[in-house]
Order: sequence, then C-alpha cells, then structure tokens
Amino acid sequence: MSDASGGFVLRPGEGRRIDLGSFAVKVKAGGEQTGGAFTLIETEEAVLGAGPPLHVHRDAAESFYVIEGEYLMHLDGRDFACPADSFVYVPRGLPHTFKVTIPGSRKLNLYTPAAMEGYFEDLAEALTGGVDDDGLAEIGARYAMEVLGPPPEGYL
Repeated sequence: MSDASGGFVLRPGEGRRIDLGSFAVKVKAGGEQTGGAFTLIETEEAVLGAGPPLHVHRDAAESFYVIEGEYLMHLDGRDFACPADSFVYVPRGLPHTFKVTIPGSRKLNLYTPAAMEGYFEDLAEALTGGVDDDGLAEIGARYAMEVLGPPPEGYL
C-alpha cells in the first residue's frame, strides 16, 4: 500500500488476506483507510456450493461485482444466476445469501458505510478453535449482521 497524501494505492497482489478455509478474503480498503465511508474486499471461493447462511446487514448496504466464475445470488426470496461481470446491490436490511456455482469464483464486496472487516477476522479466529451455529450468530451480532438461517455445509 502506498500513501498518496491521504489516499492510497494497492498494486496487484496487495491487500491483507484472511483465510477462512473454504474461502479467502483480501481486504482492499477498510474503514480505517476510507474514513468509514466503505469497505472493499475481494473474495475467492474454491468450493462448489460454498456461501454464507441467509442473513441481513443492519448497518450497511452490500454490493457484489463478480470478477470470475459464477454465483447464485438469493435476494429476499428471489434467485439470480450471476456470471462474471454481474453486479448485485443489496440494501441494508434485505435478506440475502449466495452460493458458488463454479469453483474458483471471485467477486468484490463493497459495504457502505464501512462494515464487516472485523467479522471476517473474528470468524477466521473462531474457525481455528471450532465454532458452532450459536458462535456464528454471536460473531455476526457484533457486526450488525443477523443470521436468519443455518450455515450451509462447509461454512463452519
């Protein structure tokens, strides 16, 4: 990361990586770097069918841009096949989830205002010690994310 008079630059391959087993998160811009305006992460999901439980974000909207592969996005009871170059906007409070339909899929997640960076850090730590559904819900609650459904197989 280069500092450019209050701005910053990440070059290819740069960004803090958080390993979560079936998927990885690379933090491109966190709340600290953006003055709380947004968080931008890149995710890579290697496992077919991987994805989070049905959930809502109480404090931020979430947007997805599919870089590579394909995801099945579920927004408030509706399903959408989203191949590379798809964009998805999820307003705060809208139930949503997704699953990988092509292993190795990658996407950008944009949270506005900044949110969820700590969730992935805490989840990674919890996964090393073992975490159950209740633990997942507690981690989510710390970051204004409410889990509405059970985690899919392989998430924990």
